[in-house]
Amino acid sequence: MIRTGLVLDRDFVVGPLDRRVFGVFVEHLGRCVYTGIYEPGHPSADEDGFRGDVLALTRELGASIVRYPGGNFLSGYDWEDGVGPREQRPTRLDLAWHSTETNAFGTNEFIAWCRAAGVEPMLAVNLGTRGADAARRLVEYCNHPGGTTLSELRRQHGQPKPHGVRAWCLGNEMDAPWQIGQKDAGEYGRLARDTARLMRRVSPDLQLTACGSSNRELPTFGRWEYEVLQECFDEVDLLSVHAYFENPHGDTWEFLGNIDRMDLHIKEVAAIADAVAARRHSHKRMKLAVDEWNIWYKARAGEHAYQPDWPRAPRLIEEVYNFEDALAAGGALCVLMNNADRVQVACLAQLVNAIGAIRTEPGGPAWRQTIFHPFALAARHARGVVLRTAIQSPARSGRMHPEMPYLVASATHDEASGRTAIFALNRHLAEPQELTVQLRGFGPLCELVEAQELFHTDMQAANTRDAPDTVAPRPQREARVAEGQLRVRLQPGSWNVFVLQHRGRPAP
Repeated sequence: MIRTGLVLDRDFVVGPLDRRVFGVFVEHLGRCVYTGIYEPGHPSADEDGFRGDVLALTRELGASIVRYPGGNFLSGYDWEDGVGPREQRPTRLDLAWHSTETNAFGTNEFIAWCRAAGVEPMLAVNLGTRGADAARRLVEYCNHPGGTTLSELRRQHGQPKPHGVRAWCLGNEMDAPWQIGQKDAGEYGRLARDTARLMRRVSPDLQLTACGSSNRELPTFGRWEYEVLQECFDEVDLLSVHAYFENPHGDTWEFLGNIDRMDLHIKEVAAIADAVAARRHSHKRMKLAVDEWNIWYKARAGEHAYQPDWPRAPRLIEEVYNFEDALAAGGALCVLMNNADRVQVACLAQLVNAIGAIRTEPGGPAWRQTIFHPFALAARHARGVVLRTAIQSPARSGRMHPEMPYLVASATHDEASGRTAIFALNRHLAEPQELTVQLRGFGPLCELVEAQELFHTDMQAANTRDAPDTVAPRPQREARVAEGQLRVRLQPGSWNVFVLQHRGRPAP
């Protein structure tokens, strides 16, 4: 039995939790859109062709914001192709994913889907094959009330009210050698600056995200962020971070080291942004958008990534997530919350089918992948502010990170409801943890109102069409609250959630 400790104090806060850290990503990639969120003729489809089962699961997931339409697809996309009467929309070659794009689903359909799902839209503009003028045209089409050619065009397309999209991404992974229209840092930084200025002349209250390096392992990482921000620091609000977990050694312990690496990655990018601020004598602290993160290593190459003959909606990068993937996702969510002072937006990439939290079959069912569950639990219970976590835990070294504590944890406190939520991963795969959480400054009276654990004896267990609930949360029955402490026994290799209701607290 490992003994670990966690100290929480109501007055020691990382920062307010931005609910947009529970965002997701929808790209025109494989079956994410077609037979994913959009499938006219499906038994659950509504009059707009949106799959009702996927909409219901999206609401259950707790997604708050959705980034669209890409991704690599974005850098070759003309937004005008996806608006207007469907019978007049062109069919194009998607050069990013070697597919055929019908454009049956575009900007207005996406906005309508967001409204049906109850999520905020986050649109991205093409800075690969296009530039600042196409971006400002899209902003005018979406956000201007009327009386101009582009706003009236939107109205002719059946959208009388402006979409009011506030969150925008300035391109995608523009440093990447695989990206259509790849640019060097100075070139992209100036383009992002000019695009941001032009977009804000149309709609001043936009929140704009510039591209950080698309991969921490690229030789341009670090220098890219610094040089980009040197050009556009004053014009953008957030800098993107992309983090995909891999398992090159086939070792669960090493795989879970991605959690620590992600935390380091976020802190490195924040430090680089602060270096730019210091050089400029600026008090501004750049916020971060981790607008692509997930586990992705099993379905990366061959037919998973590309298929011949330009197919429509092929089965691309359809990762089947197992239990160890769910543990990694739970740890990543702790990292995102623990960096609440810098991370304002995060998007699980992606929502459906293509490395998706949800899987579907054309004409058939939809089901939750294993990574769905920690996301849904965190999105449901995390509210208010993120508390600083003082962790007392033995650690072990790994190739991914030199020191990996067995306990990974995060906690939030919501003054309005009086609830504290604690999220805890036991990263030891063979021994349980005896965890003691000290609750300081919350008052003498509190009760445990919910306790859930995600646990399975087989790290390779997965949810499938025929067995969709193989991995699912269940009540955690080893937790007790007494004398200002939560004491709990965590199963080896488990992710857990504890929700406390405070009934009294001392006056401030």
